Amino acid sequence: MADSTQTLIGPPQAAKKPHSFTFHGTTVTDEYAWLRDAGYPEVTDKAVLAHLEAENAWFEARMAPHKGRIDSLFTEMRARIKEADTSVPQKDGDWLYWIEFEDGAEYKKWWRRPVAGGPDELILDEVALAQGKDYFRLGAISTSANGKLLAYAIDDNGSERFTARIKNLETGELLADEIPGTLSGLVWVANDKALVYSLANEQWRTDNARLHWLGQPIDQDVELYHEDDEGFRVGSSLSANEKWLLIGTSDHETSETRMVRADDPLGEQILVKARRKGVEYDVDEREDVLYIHTNDTHENFRLATAPLDSPGEWTTLIDGSDEFYLLGADLFRDFYVIEGRRAGLDQIEVRYYDDPARVEAITFPEASYSAGLSNNPEWHVTTLRLSYESMVAPASVLDYDVAARTLETLKVQEIPSGYDAALYATERLEITARDGTAIPVSIVYRKDRTGAGPLHLYGYGAYGISIDPGFSTTRLSLVDRGFAYAIAHIRGGDDMGRAWYKAGKLERRTNTFNDFVDVARGLIERGFTTEGKISISGGSAGGELMGAVINSDPHLFGAVVAHVPFVDVLNTMLDDTLPLTPGEWPEWGNPIEDKAAFDLIASYSPYDQVKAQAYPPLMVTAGLNDPRVTYWEPAKWVARLRAVKTDDNELILKTNMGAGHGGKSGRFESLKETAEEFAFILWQLGVEE
Repeated sequence: MADSTQTLIGPPQAAKKPHSFTFHGTTVTDEYAWLRDAGYPEVTDKAVLAHLEAENAWFEARMAPHKGRIDSLFTEMRARIKEADTSVPQKDGDWLYWIEFEDGAEYKKWWRRPVAGGPDELILDEVALAQGKDYFRLGAISTSANGKLLAYAIDDNGSERFTARIKNLETGELLADEIPGTLSGLVWVANDKALVYSLANEQWRTDNARLHWLGQPIDQDVELYHEDDEGFRVGSSLSANEKWLLIGTSDHETSETRMVRADDPLGEQILVKARRKGVEYDVDEREDVLYIHTNDTHENFRLATAPLDSPGEWTTLIDGSDEFYLLGADLFRDFYVIEGRRAGLDQIEVRYYDDPARVEAITFPEASYSAGLSNNPEWHVTTLRLSYESMVAPASVLDYDVAARTLETLKVQEIPSGYDAALYATERLEITARDGTAIPVSIVYRKDRTGAGPLHLYGYGAYGISIDPGFSTTRLSLVDRGFAYAIAHIRGGDDMGRAWYKAGKLERRTNTFNDFVDVARGLIERGFTTEGKISISGGSAGGELMGAVINSDPHLFGAVVAHVPFVDVLNTMLDDTLPLTPGEWPEWGNPIEDKAAFDLIASYSPYDQVKAQAYPPLMVTAGLNDPRVTYWEPAKWVARLRAVKTDDNELILKTNMGAGHGGKSGRFESLKETAEEFAFILWQLGVEE
């Protein structure tokens, strides 16, 4: 949709500079390769910065006439958030822990009080830590078992390289210990005398697990494990009973775990089972029995056991199943909990060590919902903390009494400006894709909506990440303006099981894009909307989805928002110096070594498939410090689109110059970006107030 407001400047036109490369006999030209600063991750090239700033100026100029709507959207979104809010306290040892937001605060405060009674203690103040910073993010946070020390890590520029610190909770003082460059959890071991962590290397890969003794120089830290395969990442955690340090290493399809006594982290490590390509497993321990969650015999995973002294001898406890996708098992002293999905819907079951046939399912009232275990830090419990929400039901915190088999609602998300669930309806549809596969779709709309109105369609479809049918307060700003809001549970996610994920990766990647387009068409056929009245959005790999579907079916969509989009797939997968690339090859294929993978990626990579045609209005975001989707991917994509597309529809790019993959930090600052996104959609679809 053209806008009558004219500015004195036109959109930035990036210079074209000759650049090409050849792989497998195919020459690829990339006239915008110069937008990648050779000094990355430092971005100092004046021409690159000038172009990004020019794009930002164009973004501001085009959005300026809509500032009033952006402000009103932000105001209504903020009014749905309870500003002074407190989480439900949870017991962990001798303390009850909770978090609070104060009125107007962007960030949280972390509190505790003694179970036996006593004053509240402020243990971490994110508001104070973020003071004066344009960006702030708390990463790992971990209290020592004795409750005397707090380890935490912060990132103040969006680069996802965190600095870990340790606070004495008895005195309030920070210890001298400071560990820069972490990208991991912080795990207390050796009776609270040491921390285990992982450093990000130069390529932003965690190829290590390291041990830091409190009070010792960082350069004396001990490397407990080093991973030589550059595609694997290392992470550490404790077993549920906190007796074992678990050091895991994995890529997107293969994993391996080592165990060592948490009270003796320099002791002998036990390799549970050596890695085998395509086999994933994770492990926990109770009374010298290992419980292994693995996909070695069935793609939807089984649960096996093994004696501690023969960790590789696995005996099935729960069989793998085509109908039940086993997501994991959480061990407690007297029972264990299974989480999974049946027909795409979350399932929670309590099971017993002494009676494998005893299965107690926790049931929920709605036909479509999202539910799971929440924060359950203790080993010996009689109640389980759960979370629950649906597309019409705000998020709830529940306690489940295991013996009585009863649910108690402890808290329901409050919406200060008001919310009446009775005004809304939600459905779970199935729409048949072009190859005959039934694609689930979750949709919400107002009951008073009539006819085929505007519709927003969201999708992701990668890495086996499911998009659950949960609640969103921001979504109401579209739904209350007549939109239906739909989530397409497309292949590439694991919404319907592991086979669903596999059907959208590697050589079957294009199923993901086709599913999304076919869902859009199906929603038109069912009368929810009409061609050109669909807005779509996705981020990261979901941004790749946006790029692919506007190349293939641009006429379907009236507004598109691509956040930090992974659109330069071929170039990125050919560059093994980039942080994520080697670890991504199991997901997309390795075009360096495999010509078929090269040809396939080239055939759908959104940047490489831009062509001379009309494209729908497009808003793109990027983060200068983003280590996941580097800033030049969206910048190059927008530059090529500007040069090639045949329409005069809006094309705007906003690069956060002080943020990374997640955009701005803070609960309200991030809302401003959502308000911009929704204002763009309403503008392009011609939706008036």
